Amino acid sequence: MRFALVITNLAGGGAEKIILTLATGLTERGHKAEVVLLENRIEHAVPEGIKVSSLTDRAPRGWLGKRLLARRLARHLAKPADLVVSALPFANEVAILAGLSRHWCRIDNTLGTEIDKLAGADPAKAMRRLARYRRLFGTRNLIAISDGMIDDLHQRIGATGRIEKIPNPFDLGAIRKAATLIAPNKPARPYVIHVGRFNTQKRHDVLLDAWMRVATDRLLVLLTAPEPKLQSMIDDRGLGERVHIAGFQPNPYPWITGADLLVLSSDHEGLPGVLIEALACGTPAVSTDCPSGPREILAAFPECLVPCGDTEALAAAIGCALTAPPDPAQADLSPYGLDRVLVAYERLAQT
Repeated sequence: MRFALVITNLAGGGAEKIILTLATGLTERGHKAEVVLLENRIEHAVPEGIKVSSLTDRAPRGWLGKRLLARRLARHLAKPADLVVSALPFANEVAILAGLSRHWCRIDNTLGTEIDKLAGADPAKAMRRLARYRRLFGTRNLIAISDGMIDDLHQRIGATGRIEKIPNPFDLGAIRKAATLIAPNKPARPYVIHVGRFNTQKRHDVLLDAWMRVATDRLLVLLTAPEPKLQSMIDDRGLGERVHIAGFQPNPYPWITGADLLVLSSDHEGLPGVLIEALACGTPAVSTDCPSGPREILAAFPECLVPCGDTEALAAAIGCALTAPPDPAQADLSPYGLDRVLVAYERLAQT
């Protein structure tokens, strides 16, 4: 079968990594899988044998830009694929405008929570965003990656089209193998780790406020690109000696494996793959009980879930996990195994 996976670029982030994992797995199962980028920006290592096509050097934005990209995408995929999957809002909208056949939008985040956060700053903009999402996704074929996301799509977006739950795929064996590779810049000092780009959703402010309350000599390592604002947040809290920004790491798994604990402080997620990756690497995790995903992934560890935005509870959970670490082997990661997810996509292509 022929699969086309459409995304804006391959510049960091979990969704981009998932698209590459899907393409690699489908190719290894004998299918033709192509990653179609709206712009030629690649930061991830592309596995050998994976076809990647770029429509532009830099994707134009705005009303006209999206339509020009949609025309290019429609021409590029003039020969229909058995399944076209787009991911992330910009690529989803461009693919919808292209009018592609056998197209499914993959939703990577809880859209209702995103709108709630926006409403606090700009209610009018939040209403426009909600109207846009309802227009785009209300009757479309959608792939949701968690139960919480399905609830969000029904209750908040009013989705009435077909929704298939297909979790993110994780090649657990490959993750564990990559975790054994040497990371020369990994700290020698014991550390706790956070993996995620610097944005409001990830709530680095909550993480840093909680870290101020944790009595430990460990370092807090942030795997994210250096940002002046983030560094200022660290300095303003007097955490310059206790927090290290390590930058984006193409192979984060040795870093995760070497940590005593992984912490997720987000206000919302789709399916936080970093929790799955941590458990696969044998590293326990503490997370905010945000919509959606952490409650499903950490079902065996309810004590490791805390309310969103509660710095005291997060600090307490971190302290408890460092004192008496939960056993990551108790987690059931089978729903996220690569082969199981690939079979779900094959079935979708045959419907």
